[in-house]
Amino acid sequence: MIAAKSYLGKKVAVMGLARSGQSVAEALKAGGAEVIAWDDDVKKCRETALLGINISDLTKEDFTNIDALILSPGIPHSYPKPHVVAKKAKKANTPIIGDIEVFVKNFVEPRIIGITGTNGKSTTTALVGHILRCAGLPVEIGGNIGLPVLGFENTLDAGYQVLELSSYQLELTPSLCCEIAVILNISPDHLDRHGGMDGYKAAKLKIMESLPENAIAIIGVDDPESIGIAKWLTENEYKNLRVTPISGLVVPENGVGVLNGNIVSNINCENEVVISLHDNTILPGAHNWQNVAAGTAVALTLGISNDIIKNAISSFPGLPHRQELVGTFNRLTFINDSKATNADATARALSCYESIYWILGGQSKEGGIGLLSNFFPKIRHAFLIGECSNEFADVLKGVVKFTNCGTIQNAIEKNKK
Repeated sequence: MIAAKSYLGKKVAVMGLARSGQSVAEALKAGGAEVIAWDDDVKKCRETALLGINISDLTKEDFTNIDALILSPGIPHSYPKPHVVAKKAKKANTPIIGDIEVFVKNFVEPRIIGITGTNGKSTTTALVGHILRCAGLPVEIGGNIGLPVLGFENTLDAGYQVLELSSYQLELTPSLCCEIAVILNISPDHLDRHGGMDGYKAAKLKIMESLPENAIAIIGVDDPESIGIAKWLTENEYKNLRVTPISGLVVPENGVGVLNGNIVSNINCENEVVISLHDNTILPGAHNWQNVAAGTAVALTLGISNDIIKNAISSFPGLPHRQELVGTFNRLTFINDSKATNADATARALSCYESIYWILGGQSKEGGIGLLSNFFPKIRHAFLIGECSNEFADVLKGVVKFTNCGTIQNAIEKNKK
């Protein structure tokens, strides 16, 4: 665990006590800060109290006496309505930051490879970490995935920190400095939290602002928003960054992409095949090929050989809940893609298969499942679960056969039949 010594003798509030919140509270206490912590969930408060952290209702605290508020990224501080604790902190001019900011200010020698995007962040982060480990490089993986960053080992030979960074985290980390930054893609998501698309893009662009002069920026060019960012960075010579485009559809000039089912590098202006993806069942579809292109671009930037990259991609086990192969029954293959929480992510999965039995549930995001109508002809039957079943049924009515199942267990049993 990292001792957050930059807050020695200061009074720091921690709001939100899930894993990262508990981790930052412990790190601050270990560094000599006076920590007060709170969560709207009483159970989380009790758990954190057992760690020796002082629990105090932050909605009743005087923030003029508090040096910083560490806010869980899931708690709104601006849009659509700031949490009462964030509102009190702003009124008192108390800085509002996240656990990544505490990490950046207290890690001995960070070498951050930052990865963001609307979709594919977790897979790409895990893949980059896997490639680096296969290359024998010391690496930690964290951020919005896996271990909270303040649980990393704080040593001089720590190597690289591969961090998945959400838009929420990026806007709470003003001191972020990445060695390599990756934007995979940008499509509408979390717009309520950012006041619209412009605010969401601005949050994502903070990862580019974090780069020093002459650093490496790896950017997907398979969607209009990301293409625009890559073009703007290049035309304006922003920080003299070396912009490396990546694609799951084509091989971009001076970048890494796909040609005839192969990952191909054009970084040196000549196409060079790195690995064939024809037999890779763990990373299917153009969206995953873009993730592989991103991982390959990072690895090539670090001087990792093609052979190591090829072996690492071939041995990558994938991530749970992301097009995860669960098993087969009566010639039906079950794929768990429950991490697809917006239409764009779901479209990426639906594009990989031709005859689909779709178990569909969750909360409706902006645009709803109507945005997926191009894939409806592939769906043989939809099994609806959860709170938005009726809403989804209205969209599918007369277009796709469906059954209201109520629960995931019912949906699976109906598929088995």
